[in-house]
Amino acid sequence: MNLYEAKTNLSELVDRVAAGEEIVIAKSGKPRARLVPIERDVPERRPGRARGRIRIATDFDAPLPPEIAAAFGA
Repeated sequence: MNLYEAKTNLSELVDRVAAGEEIVIAKSGKPRARLVPIERDVPERRPGRARGRIRIATDFDAPLPPEIAAAFGA
């Protein structure tokens, strides 16, 4: 695909690459760049996966004791 056509159709090219296609972009008939999909090594995040495994104390946002607060300049 030539550079002008790639610039004109960038959004479409990104969708095609995201679907797994690899696209080579040429300038003056010479290959200059390759668009490839990003490989995801980490699993997709799913909210709620840790439900029931994390406990938060009822006083987690209580004021710090004065001696600890003093150490932080409060």
